[in-house]
Amino acid sequence: MKRAIAALPILVALIIGAFFLWGLNPDRDPSAIPSVLISQPAPEFDLPPVEGVGLPGLSRADLYGNPEPVVVNVFASWCVPCRAEHAVLTRMVERDGVRLFGINYKDKPDDARVWLEELGNPYERIGSDLDGRAGIEWGLSGVPETFIVAGDGTVLYRYVGPVVGAAAEKKFATALAQARSRDGGTS
Repeated sequence: MKRAIAALPILVALIIGAFFLWGLNPDRDPSAIPSVLISQPAPEFDLPPVEGVGLPGLSRADLYGNPEPVVVNVFASWCVPCRAEHAVLTRMVERDGVRLFGINYKDKPDDARVWLEELGNPYERIGSDLDGRAGIEWGLSGVPETFIVAGDGTVLYRYVGPVVGAAAEKKFATALAQARSRDGGTS
């Protein structure tokens, strides 16, 4: 019995070490968090507009009937990685004709308005998710997160974290091209 108790710390250390090694695996993609929404209809939500921004709010109904996929980006003015990816999203709208909708997550309307005035506003619609309820429905693990939604309202892709850097941008562009070919849109 004493041997078993003496071996317990070694066993615990081995288990913890195995988890650390798993986490350090270069082939493991930390942004590849599984989502139950993939291949499912977008969740039910209806968000009012962000006060002072001058754009309509966002609801599930806005994701249906689009001729090609739309990108739904969840962001906040207090989110540093959101600031980093904002230029990438703006380029996608301007260069590639991406239709970008936003969910402003747990953010003060004045802060969101100032942030968008400072960085520019590439969004067609922005819903204000002050209490975070829509974020729960979308299964957010944090911000930013970006989804590609087909014209029939089906969630096709989820990117966790900022879409920043050549590898991230290529991965997202590939997913968007696949979604566009699925919906018959242009790529």
